[in-house]
Amino acid sequence: MSSGKGGARGNRYLCALERNQNGKYNVRVRAFFFSSERAAGRENGPAPESSAGWSLPVYFLASSFNAAMKKLDESLQLLQKNEARLRFWALERTDDPNVAGEMLQELGLWLDRRRDFPRKAADIAATSEKPVTASALASVRRVLADSLAQERPAGRPALAGD
Repeated sequence: MSSGKGGARGNRYLCALERNQNGKYNVRVRAFFFSSERAAGRENGPAPESSAGWSLPVYFLASSFNAAMKKLDESLQLLQKNEARLRFWALERTDDPNVAGEMLQELGLWLDRRRDFPRKAADIAATSEKPVTASALASVRRVLADSLAQERPAGRPALAGD
């Protein structure tokens, strides 16, 4: 499900929320970054691999829905802010595969190595190097809350932290 207008003129974040066996909220984000040259329409012909878009799948855990939404907001802002630094690792592919993990841990995120992604997800589009807007985050909050409501067994009542 899309909560924002997608487009190839900026970054895109696909966000999903699941509850794990311990009752923690697992927030997964697939960040799709597009190069500034392509976003500005300055490319001529086919783009070389280094100027093409790239993606970074990350996740984090939170103890409550509200904590998950707060951390998601912070994480999206950090991903936007650190795009150039993360891009260096993603496209240059240094010899040390732990470099990305270390950078992400500094941001409070973990590299998500799972290939599958939940069907119920929220999509956010943001202009490169600009903060993700509050209105986009409000839409994401609604979509992710709905995805949890569908996940909850019919006999289980909602808890205060849900």
